[in-house]
Amino acid sequence: MTRATIQSLRVGKPQTIGKNVWTAIIKEPVHTGSCFLHETHLSGDEQADTINHGGHDKAVCAYPYEHYAYWNDRLETSLPLGGFGENITTQHLLEKDVRIGDTFRWGKAIVQVSQPRKPCYKLAERHGIKKLPLYVEETGYSGYYFRVLAAGEVQASDALELIERRSDVSVADVNEVTFYDAANKERVVALLALPELAGAWKDVVRKKYERVRSSAEEST
Repeated sequence: MTRATIQSLRVGKPQTIGKNVWTAIIKEPVHTGSCFLHETHLSGDEQADTINHGGHDKAVCAYPYEHYAYWNDRLETSLPLGGFGENITTQHLLEKDVRIGDTFRWGKAIVQVSQPRKPCYKLAERHGIKKLPLYVEETGYSGYYFRVLAAGEVQASDALELIERRSDVSVADVNEVTFYDAANKERVVALLALPELAGAWKDVVRKKYERVRSSAEEST
């Protein structure tokens, strides 16, 4: 079974950044060592936009530690951990390896991978790089979200231990279909039939497929 480590555990509260953008993308380390993971959030973590962030399917945002070297080189900078607004910076859990529905024991809690993280303009605003969300989409270095199956006390020193694998569909697969292969009916149908994939993401896939199909029909 997969066992991954956590390099950083962070929470944050909404604040104004850049050009008057209200966001909780800036997360600070949990200095107490441990934190209670509720069904929809970590203690001390808040969301500025509760429609697109947080909630049952997006209780914990994770981003792979391994990607930081790539971004630091490409952007010619030194991004701090938490630079992508993640709650936990994971190691040994890349998008290509993590499956939708993968269920992990984390401390006293149980969490499950629910969907990729979709980059938005707030990421660009934080780092002053307008095309950063596009770069994230192009690379597939998106990170992902966990839903909480069992609440409990967690800490950065607790490993993420895989206890159940529910599908063969990786986070990378979901990104690829959504952004670059939305015309592939077979793959789209497979995603829509995946129980563990968050409903909000299924809506995105469905709408993208309908737009692509509609455009194809208009061009014929």
